[in-house]
Amino acid sequence: MKDSVIILSGGMDSTTMLYEYKERIAIAVSFDYGSKHNAKEIECAKYHCEQLGVKHLIIPLAFMQQYFKSSLLIGGEEIPEGHYADENMKSTVVPFRNGIMLAIAAGIAESNGLKHVMMANHGGDHAIYPDCRPEFVSAMSEAVSAGTYENLTILAPYTDITKTDIAMRGKKLGIDYGKTWSCYKGGEHHCGKCGTCVERKEALRDAGIEDTTIYEE
Repeated sequence: MKDSVIILSGGMDSTTMLYEYKERIAIAVSFDYGSKHNAKEIECAKYHCEQLGVKHLIIPLAFMQQYFKSSLLIGGEEIPEGHYADENMKSTVVPFRNGIMLAIAAGIAESNGLKHVMMANHGGDHAIYPDCRPEFVSAMSEAVSAGTYENLTILAPYTDITKTDIAMRGKKLGIDYGKTWSCYKGGEHHCGKCGTCVERKEALRDAGIEDTTIYEE
């Protein structure tokens, strides 16, 4: 039964969720919020929605680039290199990004008679991204339920698993991760050095998936 909206970035995690839960996803929503890698991500999101015949919406959120501070955004400081566990990676946080996106997705869901909003946060996000943590998801789901006639809920089934776990699910589903985008720098190819590139490499390696990603290094 098609009962859900998914927030689809075009990265490994949300793309895996798109395929794993395709039977219940009616609409995929991507947000153009001015990140350095938005164009690359959205291109991938569009490709996978076309492959599965899922309705794809692209919502512009230009105000975030204009008013928010983050190295992830165009015009922000340089993207740091290293592992997600490193303190400097906190500069990539876009304040309350997921809260804003979930609220919009909830409005789209209720407007289309759907019951759930899906997001693909995972355990590796918890260290530096407050709006990916279990307590945030729980609180936001309660707020969405209280604020809608149909008592919508947020579904985040990857919250407590690792990116490697997600990659292993994708392997079983036959997902081509070469057509997903992770790199925060948004260059012609993945930089191979930023936190999300490092995490991508580790997840594909540990899941036993050939990494066809083109890296600049």
